[in-house]
Amino acid sequence: MPISFIDSHCHLDAPEFDADRDAVVARSRAAGVKQWIVPAVSAATFASTRQMQVQYGAWIAYGLHPIYINTHRDEHLDLLRAQLAQGEAIAVGEIGLDFFVPGLDANRQIAFFEAQLKLARDFDLPVIVHIRRSQDQVLKYLRKWRVKGGIAHAFNGSEQQAYEFIKLGFALGFGGAMTYSGSQRIRRLAQTLPLEHIVLETDAPDIPPSWLAGPPPERNEPAQLMQFAAILAEWRGLELNQLAQLQQILLQKKFNCTLG
Repeated sequence: MPISFIDSHCHLDAPEFDADRDAVVARSRAAGVKQWIVPAVSAATFASTRQMQVQYGAWIAYGLHPIYINTHRDEHLDLLRAQLAQGEAIAVGEIGLDFFVPGLDANRQIAFFEAQLKLARDFDLPVIVHIRRSQDQVLKYLRKWRVKGGIAHAFNGSEQQAYEFIKLGFALGFGGAMTYSGSQRIRRLAQTLPLEHIVLETDAPDIPPSWLAGPPPERNEPAQLMQFAAILAEWRGLELNQLAQLQQILLQKKFNCTLG
């Protein structure tokens, strides 16, 4: 059986792919990465996210990303509710908190995060959470609202934080950051955390792996996931097809989807 991986976080609708998206998808499929979870980041991207499902069969999520909090409006939450009611999304995302980028209103981020966690509960959907410099705060609100699990995207916290997310039903996303020799904590966690709670992701076009770091950094693509998988499989003493099967089982169970 051919190896088939799922990129659990890929912004395939991003404008960086507008010039050659069909070729990007073809390279991904040829490499063995044959499915993608594409999360929206704003109300303005709901349509382009949906197009990735229509055109390529991608799994999609709808959400309002904390980095764009200055452009989100209260009425966008109503638009998000209406979009989720269509039944196309497998999750609410990308949502969460970002306390790394300067100039983002923390209180407004929290208000939008909580509102979207409520929507996830209303629609009985998992969530895809952005946790940059905000792991403990994100955990606080996940404990408060108790959603249906999901993925902690681009996990870079401590081992203790990892297990707190796991206890709440979350898988942990690992990708380009673990390819850097200086990322010792992330590498150690990828090598030691329970494999049934680790998912691979690219965050393409962002978080390029070490071999695309530049300068200037090159665009990341979902096809790069195969090299991430090879690294993780070697660390965990697995064959690629074994890892692919584990990833498929985890993601299909997490998001109640079938791979087709």
